[in-house]
Amino acid sequence: MKITRLDACDSVPITMEGVMGAVKQVPIGQTDDSPNFSVRVFTLKPGGHTPHHNHDSEHVNYIIEGSGELLDGDKPRQIKKGDFILVKPQERHQYRNTGDTPLVFICAVPKEYE
Repeated sequence: MKITRLDACDSVPITMEGVMGAVKQVPIGQTDDSPNFSVRVFTLKPGGHTPHHNHDSEHVNYIIEGSGELLDGDKPRQIKKGDFILVKPQERHQYRNTGDTPLVFICAVPKEYE
């Protein structure tokens, strides 16, 4: 069993193409010998975004703090603290921080995707 806090996790800047102003933390992941899932937490600075992308696995997201928009394909949808989001396999999406404070969200994925 593992119990941790987000403020105890390393914060790593994301430098991949299509990303701006984003960092990642992994409170539960492969290094913990998690049998099925990895839990990542992304923080987007105001104006920051993830890449506009799709992938083979589903993602389950939860907005911890802030607000912004999620591109559902090319359609912007408003998101805010307290929202749960299911991104199914091959759904093109992008998270954008359109607010004035950080947008922080949990992203749970199959451990192989981590």
